[in-house]
Amino acid sequence: MTNSEKSKELEHRTIKFGEEIIKLCQLVKSDNVSGPIINQLVRSGTSIGANYMEANNASSRRDFTNKIFICKKESEETKYWLKMLLSCGPTNKDLVGNLHDECHQLTMVFQKIISTLRNGKSI
Repeated sequence: MTNSEKSKELEHRTIKFGEEIIKLCQLVKSDNVSGPIINQLVRSGTSIGANYMEANNASSRRDFTNKIFICKKESEETKYWLKMLLSCGPTNKDLVGNLHDECHQLTMVFQKIISTLRNGKSI
């Protein structure tokens, strides 16, 4: 698989992930506790893909690295909000678990990209 194909695949994964986060949050009853968590989850979960799109259009290697680092940070934050959502009450635990797993995998992909860049290699 070429780098371009890998990039497109990761782009697709981050978009699909954001869409699935939105769908999950639409299923959760919003109240005083769950509402702010839903808001944060949608923001961080969709930000991963938005920042990845920005990374792919970066003006420099440094800009690309910074955007990828933001993707990783947003992935970590999203895992946190998914855990908090489970504490709000009845939620589809299987769906949340699947999204948490995908988010963890995305985090690892972004970490690998960062490590590769820090070692001076091209991706």
